[in-house]
Amino acid sequence: MRIFRFKIFIIVCLAAFSVGIFSLFAVDASDVTQLTNEVAGTDKAWWILPLTLFVFTFILGIVAIAAGIGGGVLFVPIVSGFFPIGIDFVRGAGLMVALAGALSASPALLKKGLANLRLAIPMALIASASSIVGAKIGLQLPAHLVQIFLGIIIVGIVFILLLAKKSEFPHVAKEDSLGKKLGIGGTYLEESTGKNVAWKVHRVIPAMFLFVIIGFLAGMFGLGAGWANVPVLNLVLGAPLKIAVGTSIFILSLTDTTAAWVYLNNSAIIPLIVVPSMAGMMIGTRIGVKVLEKTKPGLIKWGVIILLGLTGIRSLLKGLGVW
Repeated sequence: MRIFRFKIFIIVCLAAFSVGIFSLFAVDASDVTQLTNEVAGTDKAWWILPLTLFVFTFILGIVAIAAGIGGGVLFVPIVSGFFPIGIDFVRGAGLMVALAGALSASPALLKKGLANLRLAIPMALIASASSIVGAKIGLQLPAHLVQIFLGIIIVGIVFILLLAKKSEFPHVAKEDSLGKKLGIGGTYLEESTGKNVAWKVHRVIPAMFLFVIIGFLAGMFGLGAGWANVPVLNLVLGAPLKIAVGTSIFILSLTDTTAAWVYLNNSAIIPLIVVPSMAGMMIGTRIGVKVLEKTKPGLIKWGVIILLGLTGIRSLLKGLGVW
């Protein structure tokens, strides 16, 4: 237990130090002044914001990993809607938060066989390329349009989560020829039954086209992409649900890294927001991995749907100037 805690401490310290150093070089003085004025306008001590973000992202990390949707899709709409922070800063931090959660959880998922490299790499490369385009376009849009589009996307995600059917063990009658050439497939231990489950995939090319769209949206809104990764991996490709969830988290670590550099280069990543958010997310996701092992992801589905629905409506109304 002491070794486990020490590892978490080292990971968090390294992440905080790295982000802080990169951000200090990338951030303009005007950006820091803008953020300081926004926080100061709340009439609260400056440390309230980072402390609140730390607690919030700690809880978020547990929920996001267990649900397999990634932290960014919850972080961006909630923080942009209810925290006194500009939307560009929130989107940049959202990518870093999703990246932190993915990097923290990926080693354990790979070790337990719940994430598959041969399945992740082709999809992640495609999504990473399109995320650069999405990030560049997103940073050029006015803040109110971003809020409106974000609200529409979040409400759309809610409908996807409501309507999409998930199969714990999809039936793949015939293995895809491209999937076979890429060596996508394998076995994993299903702890709920104590049996090894063999799996393979099909419809690889349609899935690749979908990952182009997923990457673009992830970069434009800083959402991460777990909300879309899991349905595509599970329903389109035919990967078992737990493999889809685990591999989705690993894909995020590659896709979000690419898009995050665009935001960093445009001074949209601020240490005051990013460091406590990453620290909370990384600790929370380590607990989330253990929750994922023991529980079915669908158990917290409705809580996530309700939360996303409220924050999506909030973002839409905020962009329209209504609320």
